[in-house]
Amino acid sequence: MLSKCESEVMSAVFDLCDGTESCLISHLDIMSVLPAKRRYSEERLEEILLNLKSDGYFDLILSERKGEKMYVINLKESGFSFKRQKNQQKRDIGFKIFLAFIGAVATFIFGLILKAIFG
Repeated sequence: MLSKCESEVMSAVFDLCDGTESCLISHLDIMSVLPAKRRYSEERLEEILLNLKSDGYFDLILSERKGEKMYVINLKESGFSFKRQKNQQKRDIGFKIFLAFIGAVATFIFGLILKAIFG
């Protein structure tokens, strides 16, 4: 399971690759898509990218273009399925909340029945 920061960076990379297998992006491109409230540094971003690489989401090659650090990213199978996994996780959470709500309603009704019987 990815941390919140890793999930945000992976989502940004996925969006910047725009459904293609590989893309060439700079750290500024990624930072422009990330939420401003977290204030990612270039070092922190690179650390997260390397962690995602080691987790098997994509292959990462560091290069330079006109003095600017660039990332060549080749998405792997788990990188392509990132959005689907994210949607599945949201559905699972929604289902758990629904089950908790049904359990609370059932407990409330059961309490009313017991109160009517013994009250």
